[in-house]
Amino acid sequence: MSQSLSKMYVHIIFHTKHNQSLIRPEIENELYAYIGGIIKKNGSIPIKINGTENHIHILTTMSKNIALAKFVEEIKRNSSRWIKTKGEAYHQFAWQGGYAGYSVSQSVVERVKKYIENQKEHHKTQTFQEEYIQFLKEYNVDFDENYLWTEYIAPSGHNNQLA
Repeated sequence: MSQSLSKMYVHIIFHTKHNQSLIRPEIENELYAYIGGIIKKNGSIPIKINGTENHIHILTTMSKNIALAKFVEEIKRNSSRWIKTKGEAYHQFAWQGGYAGYSVSQSVVERVKKYIENQKEHHKTQTFQEEYIQFLKEYNVDFDENYLWTEYIAPSGHNNQLA
């Protein structure tokens, strides 16, 4: 085969550092559009981006030329830099250290898209923490709840925040 072809759908979830309510309504649409631009710049196609005041969900196709960890790092690093330019209220803005990423079958892309579209309504009855743990369990991801919401000190002495 002379060329590499792929179409991978990925559902990415991450939250603000310490789950702070920092994604304010006056900037969220602009933030999501900016993140869409970062995704495109990395050779991928954003399908749906939405969230609440403390976390976001991204449904995207992912380029075959970038690893998921690097892709999420690019999104978080660049969007964090951008949001800090939006005023004094955002100067301390930061994303958490980790993320969740799930493969999505083409047969359920529309269902995932609708789920992401309805985040604000959904979170009237379920907290982000409950939702996050539900996804981890649905995808059979091993996790230690002791490290989901707090900082973890890696053995090398570097601070890493999990989840």
